[in-house]
Amino acid sequence: MIELARPWALLLLVPVVIGFWLHRRSNHQPEALRHSRLSLLPSSGSFRVRLRKLSPWLTVLAMVLMVIALARPRVSHLSQQVAGEGIDIVVALDISGSMRALDFEPEDRLGAAKRVIRDFIAGRPHDRAGLVLFAAKAFTQCPLTLDHRVLLEFLDEVAVGMIDDGTAIGLGLATAVNRLKDSDAESKVVILLTDGLNNDSTLEPETAAELARTLDVRVYTVAIGREGVAPYPVDDPIFGRRTRPMETKIDEELLRRIAATTGGEMFRATDPEALTGIFATIDRLETTRNETLVSTYHRELMGWYAGPALVLLLVEALLCATWLRRLP
Repeated sequence: MIELARPWALLLLVPVVIGFWLHRRSNHQPEALRHSRLSLLPSSGSFRVRLRKLSPWLTVLAMVLMVIALARPRVSHLSQQVAGEGIDIVVALDISGSMRALDFEPEDRLGAAKRVIRDFIAGRPHDRAGLVLFAAKAFTQCPLTLDHRVLLEFLDEVAVGMIDDGTAIGLGLATAVNRLKDSDAESKVVILLTDGLNNDSTLEPETAAELARTLDVRVYTVAIGREGVAPYPVDDPIFGRRTRPMETKIDEELLRRIAATTGGEMFRATDPEALTGIFATIDRLETTRNETLVSTYHRELMGWYAGPALVLLLVEALLCATWLRRLP
């Protein structure tokens, strides 16, 4: 939208118009000269004569443009309120060896989890999100950020084997909670996704859950994979890649206690559709709204008027000093 920052400056057009009108009136009756043969005089319709009549118009047009420039025309991009979620979310993702199980065909468990997490993050552009990985140990793959493009690039790099094998649920949860300890968001959430039993005693999951509760962090736990036997890929040096049955166990009761301690919920995903539905449910549960003011900015157009005005004044001055010069 085009607006004027100083619309009162347009009042200067009044003296410009009055001055031009008075100038035209004073020159309306040119001086007369009697001559016996008019054919000997230069034609009044010559190009130079017509250009001399145009000279005052150049001046007044330049003055009008200068007045408009003084009024500061500009294109304004108005402020608006944009709804955001106001939530900081950290996903704690299990990358232990059992996440290679093929019961989420055509993907393994980790591939299915990465795809659903990607869609979940892409659907929340106004929330900060981060990613923590854990197996025998835990580390932050990506801290909280609004640059979801970078976060998704880090997610694409996730693979089994980045950490020594194991399932340190307590360390994974504590690392994710630690990323949120300095957050001032209205809602702080951890989504912990695992397919196994906690087998590391460095930090008990219940202790990490109490830490989350103290920091007002809500934890949603997701158990991924079928209980019992699942196909697992094996690279044989002679027969190549093949699958063999592998027994998997998930401590649902532990995940349920973690969620209950922090005010979250526990979910179970046994196929890709269920996993997608779980993240859709979490997406609906975490809808703390806030309003973000998008600031206004202006693109000044003054130069588009002041520039031509100066050019017109320069052209008129050069013409009057050279070709249209009046001799005494």
